[in-house]
Amino acid sequence: MTDIAHSAQLTALLAALRRAFVGEARPEGAAGDELHRVAKLIAAADEQPGPLRPTSHPVTAHLPEVLARAEPRVPELAAALRPIASALPWRYGYAPRADAPGLESAMAWAELIGPLAPIVSTKVCFGLTLIGPHSFYPPHRHPAVELYRIVVGEPLWTVATSTSPQNPGALIFHDRDVVHAMRTGAAPLLAIYSWTGDLNTASVWA
Repeated sequence: MTDIAHSAQLTALLAALRRAFVGEARPEGAAGDELHRVAKLIAAADEQPGPLRPTSHPVTAHLPEVLARAEPRVPELAAALRPIASALPWRYGYAPRADAPGLESAMAWAELIGPLAPIVSTKVCFGLTLIGPHSFYPPHRHPAVELYRIVVGEPLWTVATSTSPQNPGALIFHDRDVVHAMRTGAAPLLAIYSWTGDLNTASVWA
């Protein structure tokens, strides 16, 4: 597929992701303030994406199930994601862990706006995280402030010392350097994420 076709598909996907991410109601408190901040930053990002660099990451094997689960709840997003999902720059960047064999194949993220993303921004990262079923994303932290909006999946989510089940549509806030972790069940997890603040310091295991 040509870069022009991918550019049009990526533009359509980003529009659908923004609408799904922002949602219809602004929550109160820190999560609501961060959501408002991110919405302004992604609206201000350059709308002309650069070329995609597909990675053929193993996690894309879960895309058919994710798309099937997303279709009834967020049909616009599913329709925009379907033609371009496998061509996104899915990657995994952590050091190996002896207690998490195969994690590098079970999860990845595709950054669509950010310092090294198809749409360049030095103020916000915005993209998708995909984690396969029956997978544990161990405790980790980063100095960036993070939001997740769950699209598909019903994971157990740990923020600091609190663990709770989450459902599609949930908005989850991680303040800077707060330790967090996720565990998927029988369904894969697809979530929209954002980072603000320190975009250059990578996540580390906690």
